[in-house]
Amino acid sequence: MQLINKTNGNILANNVEMAGTFMKRLKGLMGRPYLSKGGAMILFPCSSIHTFFMNFPIDALFVDRNSIVIKTIENMKPSKISPVIKKSYMVVELPAGSLSSTRTSVGHHLEIIKDKQGGKRIEN
Repeated sequence: MQLINKTNGNILANNVEMAGTFMKRLKGLMGRPYLSKGGAMILFPCSSIHTFFMNFPIDALFVDRNSIVIKTIENMKPSKISPVIKKSYMVVELPAGSLSSTRTSVGHHLEIIKDKQGGKRIEN
């Protein structure tokens, strides 16, 4: 799956993992040595994250039900907790530096494209 910033046309990730169950959200990126460039994890439903037991910093996008970015956190270091973002439906975790390199910010519209099933587009 791909994650695209529809506002500016930039691709945020080409290899998106979905974490829509309690166990997948619980494990998240914990224990991994890194998150590859072009990789992302989308946790849903989700309004807060932590980076305990992670070995690398991340960028995070808090996104509402209309796929609009409502909060960004850049370079979130290991062993930190984000604030609770009440209107957040999902959180996108990306390699640190992704937000600046893709010029993604609050107010931007995101789109998830399922590329393995005939190019179906899914908007959350």
